[in-house]
Amino acid sequence: QVQLVESGGGSVRPGTSLTLSCVVSGWTYRYLRVAWFRQAPGKEREGVAYIYNDGRTTYYADSVKGRFTISQDSAKNTVFLQMNSLKPDDTAMYYCAAPSASVRLPLNKDDFDYWGQGTQVTVSS
Repeated sequence: QVQLVESGGGSVRPGTSLTLSCVVSGWTYRYLRVAWFRQAPGKEREGVAYIYNDGRTTYYADSVKGRFTISQDSAKNTVFLQMNSLKPDDTAMYYCAAPSASVRLPLNKDDFDYWGQGTQVTVSS
């Protein structure tokens, strides 16, 4: 059974940075396939970043491209989301998720079978 646990959320000022972590257990392959989603109150869950199972290829939603970076430490079964130049619009609950099969682009939450519990990110002055 694949399990994911996020951490690293918090309250920050606009323009600052934050790094989220997602520890994955029960994954049997060398490299992790993990996405980060976010959901703000009253909005749909949005997929913002994804790292493929080669450990290097990544995908970003236009809303975060150039500001967010997804990476992984396969030895620690951990995926990171480095978030720079944060804006109030980035305020949301952030979730990491793993698929059991292929993934469509743009990211679709229905393709992901395993989810963490979420970590809150609030960007406010």
